[in-house]
Amino acid sequence: MLEGLRVVELATYIAAPGAAGIMADWGAEVIKVESPEGDPMRRFFDTIGSDQDANPVFELDNRGKKAVMLDIRSDLGREALKALVATADIFLTNVRPAALARAGLDYEALKAVNPRLIYCSLTGYGLTGPDRDKPGMDVAAFWSRAGVGSITAPKGTEPFPIRTGMGDHVTSLATVSAILAAVYERTVTGVGRLVETSLLRAGVYAIGSDMAIQLRFGKLASTRGRRETVQPLANFYKTLDGRWICLLPRQGSVDWPRIAAAAGRPELVDDPRFVSAKSRREHGQALVDILDAAFGAMTYDEAAEALDAGDITWAPYQTPRELATDAQAQAAGCFVETPDGAGGTFKAPAAPARFPGAHDGPRGPAPKLGADTASVFKALGWDEAKVAALTKVSAA
Repeated sequence: MLEGLRVVELATYIAAPGAAGIMADWGAEVIKVESPEGDPMRRFFDTIGSDQDANPVFELDNRGKKAVMLDIRSDLGREALKALVATADIFLTNVRPAALARAGLDYEALKAVNPRLIYCSLTGYGLTGPDRDKPGMDVAAFWSRAGVGSITAPKGTEPFPIRTGMGDHVTSLATVSAILAAVYERTVTGVGRLVETSLLRAGVYAIGSDMAIQLRFGKLASTRGRRETVQPLANFYKTLDGRWICLLPRQGSVDWPRIAAAAGRPELVDDPRFVSAKSRREHGQALVDILDAAFGAMTYDEAAEALDAGDITWAPYQTPRELATDAQAQAAGCFVETPDGAGGTFKAPAAPARFPGAHDGPRGPAPKLGADTASVFKALGWDEAKVAALTKVSAA
């Protein structure tokens, strides 16, 4: 889908490499530029003290890319990066703005090299304001500062961290969308532009429905436990064989009779405690207890059959281990076979969309550090001596 687009990625960790990784899956040529130390995510398992023979976290966001090693602290390294940018459609970076400006790699400098360049800056907190140059991982900027964590945790519980890369990958999606909007604009204007995304802004949008209520009314209900929830029907119930189901009624009361019937308690519809949404809220704990008993007397398969018969929105509450063998997840294209670089493949998460009839999966393994430095610059017309000097400077 994106064949013909060249992306130069000067980025580390997950959010920006993840955005470039999606574009690589969709056909773009992505050249990953790393320092001699390499992207820290190459050492993900070392950092947590785990000895593994593979690194699926790094592989997910970097499969199918070319790897170039440059020391942009050197004059030759900066020259090399600008030579790459001159041939690129997109420059994607999560290096902090002040550092880029010091290196002469800010937007204005690279626009002078390539007026058609789409320059995408992904930061923790944006390009303006007092915190523009603060470091911002997703647990800090997306989860904590943007309020995602506080409204996720049930009222009264202590803070807990987001799972690995979750906020990063939400920001990756926003970044791909923004870049491709700019690509479309360039077909009209003929010139590139600066594109800005941040973990903070993506986090605010991720909780946009709740934030809209906060901004409009000045207050927001907290997340509550199962028996204290304001909507007892939108809840989780455990079956006889120990499996949890997620129940989610549509707006209004249209699903209440169907849920009561599926639970084997159709008479609840006429119970004065449960005849309206307001009364169900007022007697929520009692209703949750009744439905706990009802679904707790059914096996998972029995509950599934009853809920499907009522055309009710529900889903199993699954662990990643269970998801890995979910036939529907497989059918929906959630997993893809990824080349391992040794002639085999392994299963990994797919990019978040597919295009029937077009190839939209991994085109190769994650590259070794600097694996394509020589071939990329020879293709740019650099002679052997200059390529040798570049690799020598970068290695040093």
